[in-house]
Amino acid sequence: MKPRFSMLAASLLLAACYNADDNDQNISIDENGSPAAEGEVTLMSPTGEQVGTVAYLEEPSGMQLRISVNGLAPGVHAVHLHTTGTCEAPDFSTAGGHWNPMGKEHGRDNPDGAHLGDLANMNVGEDGTGTATYMVAGVSFEGVEPAMSDSDGTALVIHEGADDYATDPTGDAGGRVACAVLAEAA
Repeated sequence: MKPRFSMLAASLLLAACYNADDNDQNISIDENGSPAAEGEVTLMSPTGEQVGTVAYLEEPSGMQLRISVNGLAPGVHAVHLHTTGTCEAPDFSTAGGHWNPMGKEHGRDNPDGAHLGDLANMNVGEDGTGTATYMVAGVSFEGVEPAMSDSDGTALVIHEGADDYATDPTGDAGGRVACAVLAEAA
């Protein structure tokens, strides 16, 4: 009886240690032992309506961005980080061009690319909803360069069409249909 009880106890102990929810593994601690930069901002449409959120979390390897949208046109949409942390309607042109602190060309398929702000396309379902998660490697929220909280901030922009991953400077992605300020311009 003792061996059977010991095996049962060991199994229960291992089950208690196992966590099937991967979200708990995304919590980051900086070198001082405190939580890294994290937050959530609102994605706005050109008419001022909320069309989603962007959650961000600084990881040891870069910035994790989780986008959730509701109310966008169905289809494939380009997602980019833009160089200025402002989102003035109706065209969000105040967000500037793609975030490109290394002076690259546009697109992951461009041999001279890519901008640091060139993210993968996002799919939006027939019901207007979609989610996407990105890891922007080597980036911090503030402090270590390149940092999102530089002097002019950073915005996240969703475009009306897909990024072709090659055409410089914009990926031929069309107009800007949603914008969120990740870090405000100073």
